[in-house]
Amino acid sequence: MDAGSSSSSNLKGQSRYPLLPLRKFDENLDRFIPNRSAMDFDYAHHMLNGGKKKGKEDLNLDSCFGMSSPSREAYRRQLAEIFNMNRGRILAFKNKPPTPFELIPQSHSGSGTHHSKPAKPHRRRIPQKPEKILDAPDLVDDYCVNLLDWGSSNVLAIALRSKVYLWDASVASISGKHKTGVENGPVTSVSWAPDGRHIAIGLNNSQVQLWDSTANRKLRTMRGGHTSGVGSLAWNNNQILTTGGMDGHVVNNDVRIRDHVVETYRGHTQEVCGLKWSPSGQQLASGGNDNLLHIWDNRRSTQWFHRLEEHTSAVRALAWSPFQGNLLATGGGDGDGCIKFWNTHTGACLNSIDTALNSIEDTGSQVCALLWNNNERELLSSHGGFTQNQLTLWKYPSMVKTAELTGHISRVLFMAQSPDGCTVASAAADETLRFWNVFGDPQVAKPAPKAVHEPFAHLYRTSIR
Repeated sequence: MDAGSSSSSNLKGQSRYPLLPLRKFDENLDRFIPNRSAMDFDYAHHMLNGGKKKGKEDLNLDSCFGMSSPSREAYRRQLAEIFNMNRGRILAFKNKPPTPFELIPQSHSGSGTHHSKPAKPHRRRIPQKPEKILDAPDLVDDYCVNLLDWGSSNVLAIALRSKVYLWDASVASISGKHKTGVENGPVTSVSWAPDGRHIAIGLNNSQVQLWDSTANRKLRTMRGGHTSGVGSLAWNNNQILTTGGMDGHVVNNDVRIRDHVVETYRGHTQEVCGLKWSPSGQQLASGGNDNLLHIWDNRRSTQWFHRLEEHTSAVRALAWSPFQGNLLATGGGDGDGCIKFWNTHTGACLNSIDTALNSIEDTGSQVCALLWNNNERELLSSHGGFTQNQLTLWKYPSMVKTAELTGHISRVLFMAQSPDGCTVASAAADETLRFWNVFGDPQVAKPAPKAVHEPFAHLYRTSIR
């Protein structure tokens, strides 16, 4: 018998259970794991307290104070009362704990409750085909004119040479034709007043006509503001009409008075291609064929507020943000191809995106027009030059492309947005007018119907003489 067995035999009379043989230490192991099956904690506790069976209080007090005494017995009883009174009240709340915040909505079914899965964000479907295509014969292919506008009364105006056609979107037909007269020269710009009833028409002979679309009659002709064609128009309100001329001048006209010219802004050296008032009506942006962007403030003098020279080509595309009053997006023409964002209070360029695609001369994508989505932080741009003549939807401010709409075969010079903000009309040098449901509400948007081709110039029913 080995030494381990001899020790175990000698201890049998003193222990309640014999100890198991010790595990032989293995030199190949990195640690010793004891065998706990031989441990008897009850017996060990009994022996430590002298073999006398005592209550819980006796064990605790004797271990602390030794033998009992009258004072210790009184203290033991007091302690026992406190212990029994507070038993089960450890960590108990005095008041009912607050209901935890429910991160995921619960749905109740019968007697059971289950957590519904979080709904996935709805992804808006953007139709890749236009809802409608109309012919627009004789649409002038000129980067410095503005021939398309959509009024608040849901009537679209488009100028074709010396005539302006009105397309009523609510009934999808031509409601009237404004005939300006061949002797006055071709139409170079159109713009609806905020009331959706009156429309301004700029002519190549420097005149501006005002029409009442409801009464189908011309109200007045304004002369003297410019010395050459009026290529851009912008209403600040129903009384102030701002005109941009090919002479480089920007003129504020009060349409209510006989001497309509009230202010003239001078700063451009070539044609004024783009003109837009901010939503507040306090700042005016003008872009020119001289590659300049000017910011004018009507609270100051006629001196420009900011003169911005970062674009390297003509600046025609202008769009004020609907969610930030001092944010302006601009686009450059051939050789530039950039969309830039400006803080018009400070004149700082916040960002610049090169829209260049793979092109023959790597001259970039000509930016012809810009429109903001009124419901989402998105920007739509139309292009020409060495591109697919597409409409590109960008997510702002990341400027990640969300969609590209193709179909035009020539540069997309003009874009206009419907009053509800859902539909965009685009007119291109291919003499077609296309309607896209690019900004449609995802909750009410329906699949786009098959595009139909209609002869735009032959749908009118009445004319103004």
